[in-house]
Amino acid sequence: METGGNSLPSGPDGVKRKVSYFYDPEVGNYYYGQGHAMKPHRIRMTHALLAHYGLLQHMQVLKPTPARDRDLCKFHADDYVNFLRAITPETQQDQLRLLKRFNVGEDCPVFDGLYAFCQTYAGGSVGGALKLNQGGCDIAINWAGGLHHAKKCEASGFCYVNDIVLGILELLKVHERVLYVDIDIHHGDGVEEAFYTTDRVMTVSFHKFGDYFPGTGDIRDIGYGKGKYYSLNVPLDDGIDDESYQSLFKPIIGKVMEVYRPGAVVLQCGADSLSGDRLGCFNLSIRGHAECVRFIRSFNVPLLLVGGGGYTIRNVARCWCYETGVALGIEVDDKMPQHEYYEYFGPDYNLHVAPSNMENKNSRQLLDEIRERLLDYLSKLQHAPSAQFQERPPDTQLLEDDEDQDDGDDRWDPDSDMDSDDDRKPLPGRVKRECIESEPKNLAPTMMAIDEPSIKVEQDNLNKSSDQHTDMNS
Repeated sequence: METGGNSLPSGPDGVKRKVSYFYDPEVGNYYYGQGHAMKPHRIRMTHALLAHYGLLQHMQVLKPTPARDRDLCKFHADDYVNFLRAITPETQQDQLRLLKRFNVGEDCPVFDGLYAFCQTYAGGSVGGALKLNQGGCDIAINWAGGLHHAKKCEASGFCYVNDIVLGILELLKVHERVLYVDIDIHHGDGVEEAFYTTDRVMTVSFHKFGDYFPGTGDIRDIGYGKGKYYSLNVPLDDGIDDESYQSLFKPIIGKVMEVYRPGAVVLQCGADSLSGDRLGCFNLSIRGHAECVRFIRSFNVPLLLVGGGGYTIRNVARCWCYETGVALGIEVDDKMPQHEYYEYFGPDYNLHVAPSNMENKNSRQLLDEIRERLLDYLSKLQHAPSAQFQERPPDTQLLEDDEDQDDGDDRWDPDSDMDSDDDRKPLPGRVKRECIESEPKNLAPTMMAIDEPSIKVEQDNLNKSSDQHTDMNS
């Protein structure tokens, strides 16, 4: 296997990328509840590492505009969005029928600020897609996003709103074809389902398969109708390591890029596929996980990076910090700088952690069979599909600070970004002001030749099985 992101090449892939990073300082305050595995605090920990490693000063730092009802309803059902907006911990006992209908309760609890949380993380992914569409950056990052299980009419697997689908719909306003790649340990079922019958979005998910949430993602699930062969699933077993993972990832994604030729890529970087995850059972190192980012980055296609699962939160922060460096083309030191969450990373206080000695249950023969079967599917795609636009929807308009009046090389001071965000003052001549993405305008839907996100035709109810417990979700 090639060395991971710790040794970025000096060739074409070594060229610096313009990166826009979306972060809301409030996101770490949301709390799913005592004992729940999903902890938004990990986003704040990641941000602290980015600040103290000095990476923020190499990116444009943006506070996302919260997604509005009508933005969320571009994919989600109106009554579901209305429910999310209205439900509170105090009123949930009066709404038991709706809680059951929308699958909100145990794995997806009602907590204070739930709807604002959804608006925040969805706003980051839509804002990132918009920034890419406008040519404002080469790579957009929203680590708060990546909640890939949410469905049109229900919550699932700790996910309420599917920010990925909403981001892809924004990208489709400009790009004829969008590729979605998912390296979370759980199958990216919500995104696959949304685009299962269209050739304008190809989905590729690498995941644990077999008696594991959500129970979908068989290698035989390849799309339907116009979408046949545009959904690919890579089913894996426990203990897969870096070398085995890349023996599938690079040839499959390389062939996808060759035959599909996407105009933009969305990469879901769920960190529960790392070794030692609280809910996971893979054995990837941070470098091996980040190699997926580096490989996709090397194609020089507009790229949206989003988060996802990850429940050993110190390792989630390590991973997404390192992958931000890979996106920027900057190698960060293994020795961690002092910061407010430093004690989380003892006793070694290093960025990287060694994978374990767990057994890799993915035999060479199994991996070869998976790779050959998926490459065979891809061989059935004669050429990249071409979509005829009847009329392109208008770009979402976001007002920002006039950057033409700023020094283009100005960036955040890493220390100032950790101060109280409301009281933050820019440092003249050196610090880029944090832009608050303003209210999008002119979002009325316009007809275009795109299959609407649809319910998977062959949907079974595996993801509704009775063993959907908190310790099985992402």
